Amino acid sequence: MWPLYAAGFTTAFGAHGIAANLGGHGRGAVTSLLVLGGLLALYDGAEVVLKPVFGTLADRIGARPVLLGGLVAFAAASALYVVADRPGWLWAARLGQGAAASAFSPSASALVARLNPAARHGRAFGSYGFCKSVGYTLGPLLGGVLVWAGGLRLLFAVLAVLGVAVAVWAVVAVPVVPPLPKARQTVLDLARRLADPAFLSPTAALAAATAALSVGVGFLPVSGRTAGLGTVATGAAVSLLAASAALVQPRAGRALDEGRLTTRTGLTAGLLLTAAGLACAMLPGLAGMLTAAVLTGAGTGLITPLGFAALASATPPERLGQTMGAAELGRELGDAGGPLLVAGVATATTLTYGYAALAVLIATGPLLGLLLGSLRRHGVRV
Repeated sequence: MWPLYAAGFTTAFGAHGIAANLGGHGRGAVTSLLVLGGLLALYDGAEVVLKPVFGTLADRIGARPVLLGGLVAFAAASALYVVADRPGWLWAARLGQGAAASAFSPSASALVARLNPAARHGRAFGSYGFCKSVGYTLGPLLGGVLVWAGGLRLLFAVLAVLGVAVAVWAVVAVPVVPPLPKARQTVLDLARRLADPAFLSPTAALAAATAALSVGVGFLPVSGRTAGLGTVATGAAVSLLAASAALVQPRAGRALDEGRLTTRTGLTAGLLLTAAGLACAMLPGLAGMLTAAVLTGAGTGLITPLGFAALASATPPERLGQTMGAAELGRELGDAGGPLLVAGVATATTLTYGYAALAVLIATGPLLGLLLGSLRRHGVRV
């Protein structure tokens, strides 16, 4: 399992490590905010388009070859910029990294599900999410140190070595998992399966969690600066957010496997905790920011392993790659949509109302579910 967890770390570290350092250290390549935005969007844009494609391919030829091919391609794309340190090659390298991550990320998720019995899915996805959270946390910090020591080329070189190392590790340790025979699936069959609440509910929760994380990482430092706080305090808040999510995920997965927590209860609690964290971000000062970081991190830490475990349990094994790719697409849309919503509302009003808008949006679903459940228990037909 550890090479699969390392693959999750690799995509998170690669995404945030470079993104956090492009603006300050991409001189010559980053000539304007528009160019910076384009470079940042390349990675996620490639994932939005290609993850469902590679997920389906993993079901067809096996997840292990797609995992290995993606890791090797990630290393090659990273090495491209090391060899050719030019602005145009930076664009090509970033696009290549995003396309490669689109291959090995859903394949790793599918293998996590295939290599573990259903009774251990919570633990497995909790550990997988923990390693991704560590990658998100260390990306800006360790990436900044590497860029300070040797520029962007050193960071890309480390990512190339990391991709090769994880690929070799996976060749040695990850067993061959042959694709399972499956019945022919029409486009209508796929649409029905993706429209099923068993897919939509956990995917929507995962998208909401990713949206809240992106907003916390991107906008909590802005709130801190507005309140007169220094970079140390704002950096501590972002690190606390990631650390809270990382610590909660394995515990949430273990509780699910041991029957102490159900998927529905956990997702509901996670969404409400996340919404409460965003509401706390509306409070001024350090206390509000730190409380927001802890609650948002805890809420997303609950949602992530439970959401993936629910998808794995509700999906035929021969379609796991396709499901994980589609679910990852939902997460990427949340990753982009959350900051856009908050920024749009903040532009028209203030950042406080931006947090409020996302908090209300995330809380509406679980609160409505609780209300309908209460009405049914009291004999009211709805």
